[in-house]
Amino acid sequence: MTSSRAQRDGDLLTAVAIEKRYRERIVLANASLSVASGEVVALVGENGAGKSTLLRICAGLVRPDAGELSVAGRIGYCPQEPGLLELLKIDEHLRLFGAAVGLTGAAAVTRGRELMSELGFPEQHDAVARELSGGSRQKLNLALALLGDPAILLLDEPYQGFDHGSYVSFWDHVERWRQAGRAIVVVTHLLVESVPVDRVVEMAVEQ
Repeated sequence: MTSSRAQRDGDLLTAVAIEKRYRERIVLANASLSVASGEVVALVGENGAGKSTLLRICAGLVRPDAGELSVAGRIGYCPQEPGLLELLKIDEHLRLFGAAVGLTGAAAVTRGRELMSELGFPEQHDAVARELSGGSRQKLNLALALLGDPAILLLDEPYQGFDHGSYVSFWDHVERWRQAGRAIVVVTHLLVESVPVDRVVEMAVEQ
C-alpha cells in the first residue's frame, strides 16, 4: 500500500485508492499517489510491491480494477526497460515518438538530439538500438519521455546502466526539471541525502 496526501491545489497527478490484481494475485490495494507542479516524489519499496504497475496505471498504459485517477497535463513515461525497436536508428526513434506528441520529423530530431546531448549521449545517431550500450539505451529512453515537453514525468529507475557520473548528472537534471515546474515521480532504490526529492512514498508487498 502507498500513503500520500489528499489532493491539493497544484497537483498535476492524483491517484486515489487504486487497486489492481492479476487473476488471484493482488498487486495494488488502496494505493494512492499525488505529485504537484515543481515537486519530486520518490517511490520506494521492495520488489513486487507494485511500483512499476502503479506508474503504468498513472501513465494510462494499464487499467486499474478500482480507484480514481486525475491528470492535468501531458505525461512523459520512462519505463525501467527501454521501449526501443531494436532495428530502428536513433533518429528514427525520435521521428516515431515525436509524431505521437505532435512534432514534425525535423522538430523531433532537433529536439531529441538536444535532449540526448544534455544527458551525455554519445554522437552515434546512425546506430541502431540493438548496438547501443545499456546506459545509452536508457538515455535514449529518457530523451523519448521528455520529447513532448511533458508537465508530468513518471520515471521508473531511469538511470539503469548509467555510470556514476551519469547517475549524479541525472539528479542534477531532476532538479532543473523541478525548477521548471514539472511534477516528477521517480521509482528508485538509491536514495541518498544528496538526492533532491520533496517526499518519499513507500510501498509494501500486498499479503
